[in-house]
Amino acid sequence: MEKWGRVGRYENVAEPFHCDVGHSLFMGHLGNHLLNAADFHSSDRGFGMKFLNTVNKTWVLSRLVIEMTDMPKQYEHFFVETWVESAMRYFTNRNFRIESHDGRSIGYGRSIWALIDTETRQPCNLMDIRDGEIACWVDADKECPIAKPGRVKMSKDVPMVAEIAAKYSDIDVNGHVNSVKYIEHVLDLFPLDFYQDKFLSRFEIAYVAESHAGDTLRFYKEQMSENEYEVRITKAVYDDENNASETECVRSSVKFIEKNK
Repeated sequence: MEKWGRVGRYENVAEPFHCDVGHSLFMGHLGNHLLNAADFHSSDRGFGMKFLNTVNKTWVLSRLVIEMTDMPKQYEHFFVETWVESAMRYFTNRNFRIESHDGRSIGYGRSIWALIDTETRQPCNLMDIRDGEIACWVDADKECPIAKPGRVKMSKDVPMVAEIAAKYSDIDVNGHVNSVKYIEHVLDLFPLDFYQDKFLSRFEIAYVAESHAGDTLRFYKEQMSENEYEVRITKAVYDDENNASETECVRSSVKFIEKNK
């Protein structure tokens, strides 16, 4: 406890090949930095993937919301802080703060994680791990001034706007479509010139069910207001007669603001 403290702080750099045509870090790559920070923080304190895999357990991301006022630019260094806000029986709430190279708070994140058994894929009690030691690392007082994840509600008759097959580069170490890959696929639903005028201010995603290599992912997008959209991702499931039904995998809410010119 004395060595690490409750809040972890990690330095990163916006590498040029991780930036978009506007020379800003892709939201997907920022998501990777947040998830890496979560892994570094938990591993250093004894409840990370490195240890959990030895006892047939793993963390699964359930909800993630990122809210930004600015994005790191090409070659800029930035910092990610992360801490555990609360730990319950089956879930833990983890927050993030993103700090620019000049010390400004440019964003925050909230996430919800579940602990599952790697063989049964069923939830596990967090307090069974190291006698509930995770509770010692909770920092409920550190501020995270963005709204918690909400509930994404879409109309029933929203048309499908895209369909892709999950392939090699979509799959992570757990054998299912990577959390950040979903973020990238959602943001690809908007054309390139859209991002010349719009800044992605809030991205929210809820993971409902796993999908795997070879699954057909279907995307449904609904515009809720001028700058707000909601997206649902399903996977097509085929029976013995090749008839398809759909299982929902992901729901996402995307909010833009107009760029200052």
